[in-house]
Amino acid sequence: MNPTLRAWRPLGAALLLAGASVAGASLAAGSPSTPPRAVPRPAAGVQRATLALVGGTLIDGHGGAPIPNSVVLVDGARIVGVGRVGSLAVPAGTTVVSTEGQYVLPGLWDMHVHVMLVGHGNYAHWDSVSPPEWERAIIPAAAKQSLMSGVTSIRDLGGPLEQIIAVRNRIARGELQGATIYTSGPFLQHAPYPGTEQFRWGIDGVADARAKVKKLADAGVHVIKLIDQDQMTKDEIRAIVDEAHARKLPVVAHAHRPEEVRLGLEVGVDDFEHTGMQASPRYPDDVMRLLHERTAQGARGPLWWTPTIDVLTNYTRRRDDDEYLDDPRWYQYLPDAIVRDIRASLRRLDTLQYYRLVPDRGPTLQSKFRQLRESGARLLIGTDAGVPGNFHGYATAEEMITWVRQYGMDPMETIRAATFWPAMSLGLQDKVGTVSVGKTADLIVVRENPLTTIETFRNVQTVIKHGVRVK
Repeated sequence: MNPTLRAWRPLGAALLLAGASVAGASLAAGSPSTPPRAVPRPAAGVQRATLALVGGTLIDGHGGAPIPNSVVLVDGARIVGVGRVGSLAVPAGTTVVSTEGQYVLPGLWDMHVHVMLVGHGNYAHWDSVSPPEWERAIIPAAAKQSLMSGVTSIRDLGGPLEQIIAVRNRIARGELQGATIYTSGPFLQHAPYPGTEQFRWGIDGVADARAKVKKLADAGVHVIKLIDQDQMTKDEIRAIVDEAHARKLPVVAHAHRPEEVRLGLEVGVDDFEHTGMQASPRYPDDVMRLLHERTAQGARGPLWWTPTIDVLTNYTRRRDDDEYLDDPRWYQYLPDAIVRDIRASLRRLDTLQYYRLVPDRGPTLQSKFRQLRESGARLLIGTDAGVPGNFHGYATAEEMITWVRQYGMDPMETIRAATFWPAMSLGLQDKVGTVSVGKTADLIVVRENPLTTIETFRNVQTVIKHGVRVK
């Protein structure tokens, strides 16, 4: 028996101990410390399970009332039963883990990360020294940092194609531990910035636009990513979107400038990123009209928007109290030389080019976030993790906390923006995103009720990925 399972059972499977002879459950080692509350009836239709989470309150991602005294049965990588103690029995031979006094949820998603980046403060330097380490060390570390923070799925939006696909596939085969990677591969833009050609692809005409999308699709990407699309011709943008949609790939676009949004809406972009508009206090009225018109078209499905707002909102707090930079979790799994380089680059956030305009943007964020909520766009949790001082895993919880504490988002809807809605945006709602029978067993356990204490996501207690307890 796994010794970590043995040690992790203070109140444990006492819930089912008295019923073990009836249900045939094999419990994690140790004697019960509390009397059983219910004897499970024989399993109704669940004949086999490899893992059972028993006793905690389940917040399943559908948005309904939490389920107390829950039972979640997993067989291999799939959820095979969801119910309550006393009504759903645990089949014989199942490893039982107590979640009593805790809260069970779907694994979290971060819908905007860059796995080629791990927080370094100087892009030019990083782009020059990091490529040899992308596949060997950096991308695997970013994926594992995310996973150990409860983020079981990540959407990478802009990075080197071959290296990300290679690491994604190794994770899928079980050769590496890490969050499931969904990726766009390289950014598509008018012309790559000097020195960035490995992860930014230029577009030169309609035929080239279609060819680049085809190359990405054939490589196995999950989305297509546009940036600086206001520098392309409209025909080029339309060709990218049309070719992507013909291949059943959604298109994600930056929303830094008004014309990027206008063009994107006109040609059918599915998802916009960031809050943008620099220091402008609001989105222009015509952009808001276009957004309202698009979100009113229910037959087209939701318009997705990933604000990535915490990295801007809390910049001054991190600038003035950078103790979080010393947390060793944000450097785990990276070679020592890379860690030293990253930490040295972050000594003064206020001196970094990346943050020079952020203080001017801070006062505008409340109104822009409110406008996005009122537009009818479906907001998703994403963080830009990997940009300077914004670490994988760390950033996801902070984004959720900021939504609730500073922007007034409902905690349940914030949780769904990090679970159900991301899966739906990628067309995966039948496979992941909720704790439901038949779906992949990506699960997390937290100690406090996230509907009242959203901060509990800072310290996820247990992570299960594809039915395997990895933390």
